[in-house]
Amino acid sequence: MTRSEAREQAFILVFEKIFNPELSVEDMKVFARESELFTLDKFAEKFTVSVIENEEAIDEKIKSYLKGWTISRIPRVALALLRLAVAEIMYFDNVPDKVSANEAVELAKKYAGEKDVPFINGVLGSVIRGKNN
Repeated sequence: MTRSEAREQAFILVFEKIFNPELSVEDMKVFARESELFTLDKFAEKFTVSVIENEEAIDEKIKSYLKGWTISRIPRVALALLRLAVAEIMYFDNVPDKVSANEAVELAKKYAGEKDVPFINGVLGSVIRGKNN
């Protein structure tokens, strides 16, 4: 499985978690297996866990770069993608930040609305510039 496919798996679980906050990662893995959606890749699992365990810090980072927006106004698909990319930028030093942003934008092109793609790209660009300053 490629890293892109693993990110897509993690996106699906993080998106599901938004609608079912009481689910644990284990519950989500069981659901994915039982519904035959996919078998969770180790990288996707690590990625999902990092988002869920650090959601508050990730959301604070996202909020600090929003202009005229609040977390509650962000479409859920865009929020899940932002959480994934910001988690990867913050906690996965072995992945270049631009790769994390590009992967999120590619997933946004597949799953998010047309207007969400530049929004996600802009927020992630700001996060990366802020990290490097």
